[in-house]
Amino acid sequence: MKGGKKGKEEGGKVGGRWGEGWVGEYRGAAQRGQPPSPRDSPILYTMFTGLVQTVATVASVQQTPAGRAITIDPASWAHSPAPGDSIALAGVCLTVTSPPPHTPTSAPTSAPPSIRFDVITETLNRSTLGDLTEGSKINLEHAATPSTLMGGHIVQGHVDTVATVAAVEPNPADYRITLSIDPHYMPAIVPKGCITIDGVSLTIADTNPKDHTATVALIPTTLECTTLSELTPGARCNIETDIVARTVLNYIQHYAPLHSD
Repeated sequence: MKGGKKGKEEGGKVGGRWGEGWVGEYRGAAQRGQPPSPRDSPILYTMFTGLVQTVATVASVQQTPAGRAITIDPASWAHSPAPGDSIALAGVCLTVTSPPPHTPTSAPTSAPPSIRFDVITETLNRSTLGDLTEGSKINLEHAATPSTLMGGHIVQGHVDTVATVAAVEPNPADYRITLSIDPHYMPAIVPKGCITIDGVSLTIADTNPKDHTATVALIPTTLECTTLSELTPGARCNIETDIVARTVLNYIQHYAPLHSD
């Protein structure tokens, strides 16, 4: 529907490079004579594709000394994460801290287990996770593996900024959402390029650099299978710009002048 585990800070950032993590994992697995597992490598880094796998419901939000503990009900999600796994919540890479405890006295239940995440104050301030309350809906995606189909684009789970919905055009034949975005991030947002909105990989339909806005067109499947159909004018959403665009801009701004004649 195109359309971390270690060192997390500033909106769910993960340190290191994903490719190096997988190289290390494969080397370690080969030395053990075993197939690689995403949970084996101590230097595994995380990425996503922006294809939402389920919409979860926030079961509880509790204050903690470091920020908040957010517990979600993943509904019918087939994935069963373990503590330490990385999951993108509305585009923010977070670490699973504790699935529900299982004790010998626990009553049998067919209900899906809840999943808890500890979210620090910095992440709450730099994303919309600080807006979550009990009953809120939220997009989920587990971390990609070497065999994951890249149906979206490379998503890191690093929220760049929080945008505001400027307009919604709910035309069934051409459903569009226009976002007002911090001018600092507009150079990385280009027509027909990629953008991640609340964890959903989308193609940018149009931009207006003068007004600092970007527009995306949504297909019915995206509206049905994500939370984007709930966005209304004035709503806030997490934005991650394309890592390729950011890398090029960073080089041009900071390094290209050093090599000019």
